[in-house]
Amino acid sequence: MYIGADLPFYFLKSYHGVGANILNDEIGLFSHKKFALQYAFRQKLFGGMLGVGLQAGMLSETFDGSKVDTEEPSDNAFPSSEATGSAFDLGAGLYYTHRNWYVGVSAQHLTSPTVEIGETSSFKIEPTFYLTGGYNIKLRNPFLTIHPSMLARYDGTAYRVDVSGRVRYTNEKKILYAGAGYSPTNSVTVMVGGSFHGIILGYSYEIYTSAISIGNGSHEICIGYQTDINMQKRGRNKHKSVRLL
Repeated sequence: MYIGADLPFYFLKSYHGVGANILNDEIGLFSHKKFALQYAFRQKLFGGMLGVGLQAGMLSETFDGSKVDTEEPSDNAFPSSEATGSAFDLGAGLYYTHRNWYVGVSAQHLTSPTVEIGETSSFKIEPTFYLTGGYNIKLRNPFLTIHPSMLARYDGTAYRVDVSGRVRYTNEKKILYAGAGYSPTNSVTVMVGGSFHGIILGYSYEIYTSAISIGNGSHEICIGYQTDINMQKRGRNKHKSVRLL
C-alpha cells in the first residue's frame, strides 16, 4: 500500500513544493513501513525547471519470529515472537525538465540506517542511487504520444537498468497507454493501463530472463484514485462520488 500527497506553492517570489508519503509492504515474514516528509525548491533555469528535493522520514522493520520453525527452540539467532525496530532515513535528489524531456538523479537511505530488530538482530540498509530520463515524442495525431524512458539503480554492489516505451492516447482527461520494458539480463515487461475521471488502472506482466530467477514471471495490478484540491477558490473542491461516474 502506498499513499502520497504533494502541494506546489509560490512564496517569496520562488516556487516550492511539499509532500508526504506512507508505504506499507509485506514480504514473507518481513514487514516494511515508511513515513516521510518532502520539500523541494524549484527554480527556472535555461528555459526549463530545476527541482532540488529533500526527504526525511522513519523506517520501521518487523520480523514475525512466531512463524519460524528452526527445530531448535533455544536458537537465539531468530526472535521467537514478533520483533520491530525503527531508524531515521534521509534522501535527496535533483530533477530537471525542459519542454519535452527530463532527467533526474537521486539517492535513498543516505544515512545508511541500521534497524535494530529485537535484542539480537539488526538490519542495515545501504544507500541506493538512481538515474532517470525520458522524452515525450509528439506525433501528427494530436491524441497520440510516445514516451521512451530509462531508470538505472545502483546500491554499491549490484545495478539494474530498465528501458521502456509507452504509446499514450490522451483525450481531454481520459488517458490510455500500452508499452513494454526491458532490463538486460533480468526481464522483459509488458504493460497496459489508463485513467478516467481520476480512477487509475494499470496492469503489467514481467517475464524473467535471468537464469537464477524462480518462476516464469510476475503480475502487477495498480488501482488508484487521484484528485486535485484547490485551496484558494471557493467551490473548486467539489467532486462527485466515484460510484456515480
